[in-house]
Amino acid sequence: MNYVRPACPAVLAFVLLGCQTIPGTPPSASAYPPDDNLNALVWQQTSEDYRLIASETYRAAAQQLDRALNDPAWDALMLEDRNRPAAGLPPAVIVDVDETVLDNSAYQARLVRDRRAFDEFTWHNWAGEEAATAVPGAVAFTQAAAAKGIAVYYISNRAQDLEQVTINNLRKLGFPIVDPSQFLGLGTVLDGCEDNGSEKGCRRRLVGRSHRVLVQVGDQVVDMVTVLANTPEGRHQAVAPYLAWLGERWFVLPNATYGSWEPALFNNDWTQSAEDRRRQKMEALRY
Repeated sequence: MNYVRPACPAVLAFVLLGCQTIPGTPPSASAYPPDDNLNALVWQQTSEDYRLIASETYRAAAQQLDRALNDPAWDALMLEDRNRPAAGLPPAVIVDVDETVLDNSAYQARLVRDRRAFDEFTWHNWAGEEAATAVPGAVAFTQAAAAKGIAVYYISNRAQDLEQVTINNLRKLGFPIVDPSQFLGLGTVLDGCEDNGSEKGCRRRLVGRSHRVLVQVGDQVVDMVTVLANTPEGRHQAVAPYLAWLGERWFVLPNATYGSWEPALFNNDWTQSAEDRRRQKMEALRY
């Protein structure tokens, strides 16, 4: 190849400048490899649709509180979680924490940016920042419940060593927590009851020993029921007897970024390669 000399230094300067990355400009598209979580995450963070869905869910939940208070037979616990009659007990509501009242999408965004998968170290660091924001409508709902004398219980699969930073984060955002016992993290013990892994049945039962539960809010079916077989069919069977409670006693928020719905598609085996997991998710699609 013959070397062609630029006609003038100005032209050369222009050509060289065009090859440089100008500060403040985004990298080229090649800097962003495909990520299975990108669309779900950017929808949660930027779409007005997500804000409206979350807000209307909590507004609908709040509208049920007076009706539930006035009906002494009303109870939002599944039968397996109720080992003491609810009649005469003080009222409570149960909410999940992550992606139900606290929005951790900034943590998920860091994983996408840094091309990393979830791990306990980065998660603990994130929780320690106490920087999660509130899911739209969540603060208003819990405050409305507390104003009516309804205790708010936060049942979370955050580890017990994250209890204080989680309570701090919740309080900063205005969530009502009168006593730390309202936070029931992973590892909470109930005598005579044992959950499988991160199931929440024992903790729901613990609340049910002292309170009549009016409403439950979560982002996964396992926030309300115990799933014996974490497969798509097993999850459907677990919730099927309680479908009449949806929008009345149970309220479910969307979470497409993570959840037990995902491993249900690949036999709950995270040791499989990402490609194998993706293949099984593709096979689960309906065409």
